[in-house]
Amino acid sequence: MNDQLTLIAGPCVIESKELLFEVAEEVKKISKSLNIKYIFKASFDKANRSSYTSFRGFGLKKGLQILEEVKIKYGLEILTDIHDLSQVDQVAEVVDVIQIPAFLCRQTDLIVSAARSISKTGKCLNIKKGQFLAPWDMEQVVKKAEQAGINRESKRLWITERGTSFGYNNLVVDFRGLEQLKSFGCPVIFDATHSVQHPGGRGTSSGGQREFVAPLARAAIAVGINGLFIETHPDPNNALSDGPNMIPLSSLENLLEELIQIRMVVPEKPSKST
Repeated sequence: MNDQLTLIAGPCVIESKELLFEVAEEVKKISKSLNIKYIFKASFDKANRSSYTSFRGFGLKKGLQILEEVKIKYGLEILTDIHDLSQVDQVAEVVDVIQIPAFLCRQTDLIVSAARSISKTGKCLNIKKGQFLAPWDMEQVVKKAEQAGINRESKRLWITERGTSFGYNNLVVDFRGLEQLKSFGCPVIFDATHSVQHPGGRGTSSGGQREFVAPLARAAIAVGINGLFIETHPDPNNALSDGPNMIPLSSLENLLEELIQIRMVVPEKPSKST
């Protein structure tokens, strides 16, 4: 990662090619105007939905096909998540960043396979911190990826904070954790939208409080992070996955403008407390 703020953004899941094109085009335009490095994200499969009947996506083959079309049409880097070993090599051929979901961040074989598949390329591995882990537990996760071929000095091994379980159906963000994650020497991403999720909060689906995305994102920028993960959708109230915590596409530009202003006054190295 360079000195630019990195933005990972897109809809939660591939609902249609048209949706991905709409989001990619708009966010690319916004990011260019604000000098933000933009990486497009969408999931081809939501393997951990609350209900068996919930929409999961287009699946591996069709999903990767659509993501590749986005990549070519808009000249964007692509991030998507994997869920089992059988997906690693095919995903690695298409995307620029492989993501390990939070629930799977301790799956050694998955991390090792993903790291090995891209170790000799310029591609990156983004590992989300599990909701059930302390920040310092992620150091062992980082070491797994390093032992498989991606060292932290390469800046191609990223850690994403997405909140910590706080009782039933709730998450909380401990901003001390961002500093602790930074101490591992990896770029740190803050997932502003999943951090306001209420996992399983609606019984058959997850709830969320998107009104808190902006204040949490502002706080993370003030701490000093490398990038933001924000899921966005033109009509989140009718989205097929994670609608309650996604922000409307129409609100994204104003939020990013605020965050860039904050970032401009954050010192590169925080002052030491006395």
